[in-house]
Amino acid sequence: MMMMFQMRWRTILPQHCVLLVICLLINLEAVPIDIDKTKVQGEPHVEGAKIETPDTGLYYDEYLKQVIDVLETDKHFREKLQTADIEEIKSGKLSKELDLVSHHVRTRLDELKRQEVARLRMLIKAKMDSFQDTGIDHQALLKQFEHLNHQNPDTFESKDLDMLIKAATSDLENYDKTRHDEFKKYEMMKEHERREYLKTLNEEKRREEESKYEEMKKKHGDHPKINHPGSKDQLKEVWEESDGLDPNDFNPKTFFKLHDVNNDGFLDEQELEALFTKELEKVYDPKNEEDDMVEMEEERLRMREHVMNEIDVNKDRLVTLHEFLKATEKKEFLEPDSWETLDQQQVFTEEELKEFETHILQQENELLKKAEDLQQQKEELQKQHDQLQAQKQELQQVVQQMEQRRLQQGSPLSGPAGELQFQPPVEHQVGNAQNHLAGV
Repeated sequence: MMMMFQMRWRTILPQHCVLLVICLLINLEAVPIDIDKTKVQGEPHVEGAKIETPDTGLYYDEYLKQVIDVLETDKHFREKLQTADIEEIKSGKLSKELDLVSHHVRTRLDELKRQEVARLRMLIKAKMDSFQDTGIDHQALLKQFEHLNHQNPDTFESKDLDMLIKAATSDLENYDKTRHDEFKKYEMMKEHERREYLKTLNEEKRREEESKYEEMKKKHGDHPKINHPGSKDQLKEVWEESDGLDPNDFNPKTFFKLHDVNNDGFLDEQELEALFTKELEKVYDPKNEEDDMVEMEEERLRMREHVMNEIDVNKDRLVTLHEFLKATEKKEFLEPDSWETLDQQQVFTEEELKEFETHILQQENELLKKAEDLQQQKEELQKQHDQLQAQKQELQQVVQQMEQRRLQQGSPLSGPAGELQFQPPVEHQVGNAQNHLAGV
């Protein structure tokens, strides 16, 4: 697997392991204290070294990875990719090169597409089954197919590659915005639940809770000064405390190579986010009741976005050594503005909170209505069940009464299959026997 191919594709596939970010950061920070800086500076890239494909967080991530793995086996396509820039990839110009790949590669891509179409159809069928009689968002279902040409489910064409690249690019560009929106909803829900809880308390208890809340906010805000993300002071602190190196020997080029953990020549989003752990630890401690770890991850995201906006000149979501060194020459690197943490900012307005609460109330009413409907259905089914049970018991009683009457009247019992075991009169049987003997 060629390193250049993976480098190019990483501009389309930044790493978004949100749920595993804390565990990954632990691994990213594991830098030996007694590291030889001269060796780090001169360490060459290993041609052909395998770079693990990052997890994009997209629902079609596996399909995306498999398409990349197959395409990189084609020499012609790989050579074209090495000379393509990010705009050519995004615009779809590179997709036209798919027509020139080998037959074996096209066959494998066809197979991957059929598997992906089958997977999506199965998921959509399951969704439709689960939403029966409740209204289906057909646009949301069709969106599941935006990364491939579903009108042609059998073969992988240049249009499929174009759609896959554009869908992945668009989804990843919106990824951070989605995380910010989710965080805002999280904060509004916290405040909504806090206010609802206060309504249940008497005046004295309410004052106590309000006082505790203000005390927690003050305690959380009482922390050491936060260095501006990406500034010299912030990076030197990582150099000294995380890397175990002398702050007087700080060297931006060596710093870059130390924290380019996978040695691919870039600082990606995860590698950047790892640099902010020391700053975040000044504000957030999982042992403290007043510190919210969800807020910590939002703060980490804000820091990474800020540094990317300052350093990532070509906006490919990756920082090269050249971009990094250029940023260290700016005035802002030496004399940055102060950094405002989340607790110093207003995450949402009162109007937004009211709108959010209105939406929650609507959802609650809908759920209550559904619960009432389900309860009525349950009661109706129970009523039908009770009626059937009563009819069954009544029928059993009738059968028992009929059996008793037959016994009292000397009627033959029914056979094992329910048929009457009828026996003709004795004299008729004797007559038949005599006729039989006469015939003999």
